[in-house]
Amino acid sequence: MEQVKTPWIETPLVRSATLSKTAGCNVFLKLENTQPSGSFKSRGVGYYMVSKLVALRKETGDNSAKPHFYSSSGGNAGLGCVRGAVTLECKATVVVPLSTTPFMIGKLRDAGATEVIQQGASWQEADEYLRETLMAEAAAKGESPVYVPPFDAPEIWQGNSGVTREIVKQLPEAMKHYPVATADGKTPVIDAVVCSVGGGGLFCGIMQGVEELALATKVIAVETHGADSLSQAVAKKELITLPAITSLATSLGARRVAKRAFEYGLQDNVSTVVVSDADAIRACKRFADEEHYLVEMACGVCPAICYNGQLKTLVPGFNENSVVVLVVCGGSNMSFDIMEDYMAKLT
Repeated sequence: MEQVKTPWIETPLVRSATLSKTAGCNVFLKLENTQPSGSFKSRGVGYYMVSKLVALRKETGDNSAKPHFYSSSGGNAGLGCVRGAVTLECKATVVVPLSTTPFMIGKLRDAGATEVIQQGASWQEADEYLRETLMAEAAAKGESPVYVPPFDAPEIWQGNSGVTREIVKQLPEAMKHYPVATADGKTPVIDAVVCSVGGGGLFCGIMQGVEELALATKVIAVETHGADSLSQAVAKKELITLPAITSLATSLGARRVAKRAFEYGLQDNVSTVVVSDADAIRACKRFADEEHYLVEMACGVCPAICYNGQLKTLVPGFNENSVVVLVVCGGSNMSFDIMEDYMAKLT
């Protein structure tokens, strides 16, 4: 790939003493919340944008060409697109559904979005308006519009597969700093990786990395009730479309997952788990209290299965020496005020 700026970073891998004690094994955190956009979206979306930028410059022979990127998103993918566009010195327009909070819209504008438009009740409607109306108008004006999907593209999965590769590279070094033992004293084994699933872009990337590195690792995909399009599809063994998103975890609000995510979900080394909104928000609060990271509900589902005792039933051969990595996907649609509002609704 042509040498251009990289809109994502290698993120830290650290062991959580409190989660390890709670879960009864070694729990490591892959801190994707430290990405430039505040979530893993910088990785997959950023890789996609760089790929398209390089392809356009190669096609036109113009090394200064700057496409206008267009993203449909409930928030975090759009934020990844905007942060990436600013890094690449390009424009970015984002269409968000009407369910997107003013808080998140403000974040998109502050990040440097050229325009933020609200349209449609769900991501699907926002996406349709973006592609069929806005991008068509841009093309008619002679612009070079580039569509940036939030999760369903091979380039996004390739970018997100870096999560797995980094974990494998970082774990031996990370284990030098913590009281963790390995079976042979040398080679650390990743027993499980836990990630949240919306449309499936992160999940697909992690699975791609597991396959490429031939890892004997369980992947645990977590959703909330009301946004559980992967779990329902796997149970029915066919792709399904949810009639609506009823979960408060709107970042998981893809009514239909990517076909590749569904295919991965059927594999023997994958387990799908669904938790309640109440468990997710309580996990966010406890995670902030104990780990000092403020993340949104779509991210809180991962520590939730440690807090509620589910993890030990999901990891093959679970014991105190098991190594489990939680992908802290992050997310910017959370503040202490928002958390307090969610917590108030539980009481």
